[in-house]
Amino acid sequence: MAPVLELSGVHAGYGGVKAVRGVDLTVGEGEFVVLLGPNGAGKSTTLRVLSGLLKPSAGVVRLSGRDITRVPGHRRPALGLGHVPEGRQIFPDHTVLENLRLGAFGLRRDRTAEKRLLTEMLDLFPRLAERRDQRAGTLSGGEAQMLAVARALMSRPKLLVLDEPTLGLAPLRAAEVFTHIKRLNTDQGLPILLVEQLAMVALKLADRAYVLERGTVALSGPAAEVAADPAIQSVYLGADTAP
Repeated sequence: MAPVLELSGVHAGYGGVKAVRGVDLTVGEGEFVVLLGPNGAGKSTTLRVLSGLLKPSAGVVRLSGRDITRVPGHRRPALGLGHVPEGRQIFPDHTVLENLRLGAFGLRRDRTAEKRLLTEMLDLFPRLAERRDQRAGTLSGGEAQMLAVARALMSRPKLLVLDEPTLGLAPLRAAEVFTHIKRLNTDQGLPILLVEQLAMVALKLADRAYVLERGTVALSGPAAEVAADPAIQSVYLGADTAP
């Protein structure tokens, strides 16, 4: 069976400067994979290539076996890619429900499916149900992150990609976000690719891990093995603890 996601030999950069050099990465059916590395290692560039915001200079991106390397970013959600970008990027002047409906843009002609998905999201995130008619800009940081995740799920993705979902959150709120993300993987079998600053926490959630260094994969393997590597702990992971 082909992986849900496959990046093969990806090179990409900005203005002639290569930020990613020959990255190979896969996410299998039902897998939880974490992408780690220090600032400037190429994590965000890799996600930009994956989401279609940056064209690679070489390499191939496949989603469920389909080559999407040249598919424009705005078409990728309809192909099964759910992306929760860094900073959440919700619409602050729209209500929670309106934000969710925007996530189901591809279902505009199927109101029944849209209504069913809305019900699922509000059941999955009870806090959002309580604030369904509230403007998104008035939500707490944790609630806004939950909304960003739920909005991505409204496109019925085959893969959910999250970029620093706990950035700027208090420990308790970060723990809530992690709980929801892990539940999506374990209860629904949704494959997940996570970039996260709290590396040790992320490794406890994940099945496998990749560590980038200067645009290349320096290490990959089972998450528990990566977490136990003394060199990786000292250079990349630091002493962060669970929120």
